[in-house]
Amino acid sequence: MKRLRFLAPLALLALVAAGCGSSNDNAASTTNGTTTASSSDFKVGLSTDIGGLNDRSFNHLAFVGLQRAGNELGVKTRVVESKSPADYIPNLSALAKQGYDLVIGVGFTEIQAMQAVAKQFPKTHFAIVDVSNADEGNLKNVQGLLFKEQEAGYLAGYAAGLTAKAKGGTAVSSVGGQKQPPVDRYIAGYQAGAKAAFPAVKLINGYSQDFANQAKCKEVALNQIASGSVVVFQVAGGCGLGALDAAKQKSVWGVGVDADQAYLGPHVLTSALKRVDTAVFDSIRDAKGGKFKGGQDTVYGIKDDGVGIGKFSSDAPKGIEATVNTIRKHILDGQIKNIPTTVK
Repeated sequence: MKRLRFLAPLALLALVAAGCGSSNDNAASTTNGTTTASSSDFKVGLSTDIGGLNDRSFNHLAFVGLQRAGNELGVKTRVVESKSPADYIPNLSALAKQGYDLVIGVGFTEIQAMQAVAKQFPKTHFAIVDVSNADEGNLKNVQGLLFKEQEAGYLAGYAAGLTAKAKGGTAVSSVGGQKQPPVDRYIAGYQAGAKAAFPAVKLINGYSQDFANQAKCKEVALNQIASGSVVVFQVAGGCGLGALDAAKQKSVWGVGVDADQAYLGPHVLTSALKRVDTAVFDSIRDAKGGKFKGGQDTVYGIKDDGVGIGKFSSDAPKGIEATVNTIRKHILDGQIKNIPTTVK
């Protein structure tokens, strides 16, 4: 009986890992996980933020990049999930103490924890998604992984503006998790793109103050829809799934974030993509190859295929996808530049 009680939690962990899209039988466990089987001695640990691996966007993408590194580079991997901000320092510290060659933090909310732990373990290499090295005190053992979210936001906003105009709508909106630089870069770009496509459109924005509780984002989105929004852009990770559910419930459009969330249904107009998986994989590859980019930032934009636009709904107004692809080319060739990064 004791053995059965021990095995039950392990079975649950396996199900969680499978739910995150793992195709690797040796994938790391998602909570205080074991390392993957590998002939390499190079070890990489990843600490999620409180959104967890099942957020279907940000943390999940980081996990996908980690899995790819395990499969293609043969590195040993481990994932630890943070249930609250109080877990950040213990999780990062545990990975460093256990001799992981590269420790990756996921998200802006880990900014202070990363700085504290990186100072404590100066010989360990660290990388953090969405935080610049300067914000980490210019530490030589920390690499910042940043994105030009405003470019992806602009494309999504342009699509939203065109859709609102085509459907006779008057407003589009955005639901942010918290007012953080990466969140606001998305929203600022979205608003600029919507205005460029439909100058008369009304812009509505709000924050749920949460990245996990779907009910909070749904409530914000429902209020925005009641105020006239016909396209809702979620920028809140797992919480934002509630905003997309509100859009579906009220028969308006939703726009996904980070990952392509078209699988949620035809009410998802498109998604603003951020290749967190690519950034995580690249950081691991460089560190394993002796080219760790500590003390600096690696920044991904449209030119690097680090951000972009996802699939368009089959129900989207005709011609919108082609127009948005043209706008993407204009960003690439410099015809569109200086996209806003702050929300006014």
